[in-house]
Amino acid sequence: MKRLFLLFLLVAAGLSAQPAATRRATNIAALLAHTSYFHMRPVVVVGELKRLDSGELRLTTDGVSIKVVHQGTTPAGLAEVRGEFWDLGKFKADDPRLVSYDLTRTFGIDPEGGWPRAGQVTALIASTLSAATPSGAPSIRNIVLHPSRYLDQKVTVVGQFGGRNLLGDLPEAPAVSRWDFVVRSADAAIWVTNLRPRGKDFELALDARIDTGRWVEVSGTLQQGRGLQWLNAEGGSIAITQAPKDPADTAIIRVAAAPPPEVVFSAPIGGETDVRPTSSVRIQFSRDMDPATFRGRLRVRQASAPDAPVPFTTNYLPGTRVLELKFAQPLERFSRITVDLQDGIIGTDKQPLSPWTLTFDTGS
Repeated sequence: MKRLFLLFLLVAAGLSAQPAATRRATNIAALLAHTSYFHMRPVVVVGELKRLDSGELRLTTDGVSIKVVHQGTTPAGLAEVRGEFWDLGKFKADDPRLVSYDLTRTFGIDPEGGWPRAGQVTALIASTLSAATPSGAPSIRNIVLHPSRYLDQKVTVVGQFGGRNLLGDLPEAPAVSRWDFVVRSADAAIWVTNLRPRGKDFELALDARIDTGRWVEVSGTLQQGRGLQWLNAEGGSIAITQAPKDPADTAIIRVAAAPPPEVVFSAPIGGETDVRPTSSVRIQFSRDMDPATFRGRLRVRQASAPDAPVPFTTNYLPGTRVLELKFAQPLERFSRITVDLQDGIIGTDKQPLSPWTLTFDTGS
């Protein structure tokens, strides 16, 4: 018993030492499209709140909805929900955070019938529910919370320059142009595309934090896809400006680091056999990657000649976060092939990818 008590104290001390994550304004489409990014993050979301005949509480925006778990009273109609987003597939069945819940009644999970996959069962664990007011003048926060209200409209926003998502404000990039960058204000952030961040007497750095925090004014037409919103600023301009006088919009956002990138899929898959020697290799990542860091950090080996280099070319596709390796000549038949992603590969927000290895066997 004494050992268990000491273990509890150690765990509690570790948790209290961790910095609290900043709440992020977002929307339901973003949560459902990027469950890994938002898992366990505090968020604020706006939508129509309704309790179904079954007793389940649902929040709906633009035709998509999410389960809300809350024990107190619930306002009807348009509501602002503050809480933590959970992807139940990311937990283990015996996770202590689930002890106080009836898994079947609350989340529709039968513990005896197999645990859900990542992204299959999601919920907002609400701390507060309050009536929300309709969106007003366009701002980064209003656009993120109410995207359909401003979709396909030209708007002007003021926010802090965030470079190419250098601070991990958003789960991925729209990959529309080579100049895509983030602007951020209060607890929200949005992409700007098709606009180089420079003017008559300034040029802001996309890939270094030296200019993050400078306030800019940008105009563009709101577009969205894959759970992301962005301003298409083609033909527009960017100007340096001052922080708004509204205190709610002036605080510099301090956010916890986003999860480091990881490999989520490969073709061939690890351990696959009878792979055609003429096949290429495709590796997909969970986060946007810095393609320059692949150089010199990829290695391909054939078991028959492990020290002999295997010539290949690479192509990184930012829209899908896929790295493709094409070989200069067919791989050796009936051979074990190993592909190594070595230390030093990083995401666009400077988070490192852990070294990773793919092994498969070729056939005839």
